[in-house]
Amino acid sequence: MESYRTERGPRQRVVAYLGELDEAGRLGVQQAAVGEGQGHQPGLFEEGAGPTWVDVDLAGVRVERTRLFGGPWLGLTLLHRLGLPAVLEQAMGEGRETIRWSVMALVLVLARLCEPSSELQVAERWYEGSALEDLLGVSAEHVNDDRLYRALDVLVGQKERLERHLKERVGELFGLTYDLLLYDVTSTYFEGEAAENGQARRGYSRDHRADCKQVCLALVVSREGFPLGYEVFAGNRTDVTTVETVVETMEARYGRADRIWVLDRGMVSAENLAFLRGGGRRYIVGTLKGMLKQFERAIVEGPWETIREGLEVQRCAAPEGTETFILCRSAQRRAKDAGMHERFVRRIADGLARMEADCAARRRTVGVMERRVGRLLGANSRAAGLFAVQVEADERGAARVRWSQVETWRRWSEVSEGCYLLRSNISDWSAADLWQAYMQLTEAEAAFRVQKSDLRLRPIWHQKAKRVQAHILVCFLAYVVWKTLGQLCERAGLGSEPRQVFAELQRLQMVDVVLPTREGIDIRKRCVSQPTQHQAILLQRLGLTLPARIETYQL
Repeated sequence: MESYRTERGPRQRVVAYLGELDEAGRLGVQQAAVGEGQGHQPGLFEEGAGPTWVDVDLAGVRVERTRLFGGPWLGLTLLHRLGLPAVLEQAMGEGRETIRWSVMALVLVLARLCEPSSELQVAERWYEGSALEDLLGVSAEHVNDDRLYRALDVLVGQKERLERHLKERVGELFGLTYDLLLYDVTSTYFEGEAAENGQARRGYSRDHRADCKQVCLALVVSREGFPLGYEVFAGNRTDVTTVETVVETMEARYGRADRIWVLDRGMVSAENLAFLRGGGRRYIVGTLKGMLKQFERAIVEGPWETIREGLEVQRCAAPEGTETFILCRSAQRRAKDAGMHERFVRRIADGLARMEADCAARRRTVGVMERRVGRLLGANSRAAGLFAVQVEADERGAARVRWSQVETWRRWSEVSEGCYLLRSNISDWSAADLWQAYMQLTEAEAAFRVQKSDLRLRPIWHQKAKRVQAHILVCFLAYVVWKTLGQLCERAGLGSEPRQVFAELQRLQMVDVVLPTREGIDIRKRCVSQPTQHQAILLQRLGLTLPARIETYQL
């Protein structure tokens, strides 16, 4: 007899009635005792006893149930390094459910990491085609969309606990410091009306989907790009109004300490700067381009400090003496600005020339032409200041368009192209250090890109507010796994971008090899595909070893 555990308690089953068995029969009994997906029963058979030989009908050898192994196995391995299964087990507990909610939460995160799709797609196709049935010990018949949806409802209540745990665990694994906090905001849109979600609103869409309702997602990451936490705001919330809420939330959760906040220029206002200074907080922020005019003399005369090829900075004191301004000039950005100005100037000049010809050929009213001029300048606002346009009536009352170029605007645009301005209340850092810290904001931008593209944060198909929050949380957890792999890759000398590494290892598959013997007994062996040379090198560099036998993870 064999005793084995199930979700409903221990059970027993007959392995075999033992009598005189030949080699094939003995292997069949051993296979039944070892089981599939239930773990190995120690002590019944010797491990590593050497090769075993049987007569196999080669014509009947076949492969069955090819499943995706590399991605689920790698994701589950990383989740265990992060300690997430244990935390989920403690947080979500165990009740009367057939399958524990913590296990279903792992399915959701792994599916989002390996092949992002809907819960229905995961239940009907992906789970059965993956190796998770063996790795988690949960049969495909127990994974359905209703159970996944209910797992989302239970998981969403653990957001803060999971954020706290991951911040501490990632810090231990990679020796991270959280002295520099990068904060940015993006939006993600809905498919559908989302009528039951009070946060679903129309607003400024970073996805260029102004026709859809959306929510705003505020994310705080470390200088290495590891997320500390996030908040979800209504879709019509402006960036500048989120700063105080997010800063106080993070400080209440992790303490104030001696942190430096890095914010994009879209979040800067006099009120926010006063809030940061009032709490003794240090900051590095971008500024609106309109402030550059105050530093025209410094732009022209310098002195500029070259910190790398094509990039110059200089430190400028604020008139009040309470802040430091960092003036930056980028050759690459200058070429981009010049190209944009040239393009917009050409569009406006061509448009005004057409209007002149139109007025000469037809009788137009002043009101109509003024509106046309306004639309033209509004659509090309980056160069609108160069043109002084007048629409006036001639002696017959017909409209006439006259325009000229403002040379002072042209000279200023040529001087300021490629320049931008930062400000900070940190007095003991060099201009190069302040610029480098501000550039770390690209880590927050990269986090949004990965979540939106690789992890399919957008669009959101859920309509209820609670499910939307859970969807974002699952994407957040999957991104932490993504960044963990990226950090391992960087330490292994494989670069900091894990996309190609994950794609290569995800090609590993698991199959059932069926060997029919002379005695009529089929021996079924569950095998993982032999890694290619490239895959073997990646595994070796990452310090990962494929399992010799497929065993259910102890959660």
